[in-house]
Amino acid sequence: MNVTIRQLLERRSIRQFTGEAVKHEDFEQILRAGQQAPTSINGQQISLVVSHNRETIAKIAEIAGGQPQVASADLFITVVIDFNRTAMACEMAEKQQVIEQSAEGIIAGAIDAGIILNALQTAANALGYGSTAIGGIRNNPQAMIELLNLPKKTFPVNGFTLGVPDKNKRPEIKPRVPLASFAMCERYDSDVVRQGVCEYNKTLRQWWDQQDMRQQPSYCESVASFYDHIYFSDIANSFEQQGFRFSDTLPTA
Repeated sequence: MNVTIRQLLERRSIRQFTGEAVKHEDFEQILRAGQQAPTSINGQQISLVVSHNRETIAKIAEIAGGQPQVASADLFITVVIDFNRTAMACEMAEKQQVIEQSAEGIIAGAIDAGIILNALQTAANALGYGSTAIGGIRNNPQAMIELLNLPKKTFPVNGFTLGVPDKNKRPEIKPRVPLASFAMCERYDSDVVRQGVCEYNKTLRQWWDQQDMRQQPSYCESVASFYDHIYFSDIANSFEQQGFRFSDTLPTA
């Protein structure tokens, strides 16, 4: 099997680290690999804030809900939607930027952040490091904004831990929904998706049981425990405080 394909198929979230440091030269390669990821209109509206300081990482762990996996990582990298950079470019072109006032801007920024996050994690895995994506920083985005000194027109959308994985505590690869309910031919099919949900609910339950982690919820229980309420309720307010709006002009009749 192709090395890259194998690496992607064997991807797993690493939450246990040895405490060893990430090599500087390796980290620079990881950053350069992430920087080469595509962005909408080549706007390069993503910036990273790299946290080395133990006190800063401890604060991020607290903001993210008290996650020990964050506190124990060698580095924490925050992925930031950065329309401050593009506003500077527009100003130099003698134009006023308005993209941050549209739904498209937020969608484009979030997509770019996800693409770059994946590129960074893939590069890290290729060099033998472990990581976990952390969306919990959105639990208190304003605290992250203040901690990282983020200006207007920016937003800390996600982040990830990075460290040397503890090979004695390496997790098993978690299964996914059936491929046929993930990739559909020509048209979306709700019946196929529903069937996939039913199958995956059983598959994940069996997987947890095999790991002797019977206390873990099934797929449906897990999703419902998050998606039956708005679990990060400060995001909209923080977006507005950072200068983002949904001010798209609707066409007149």
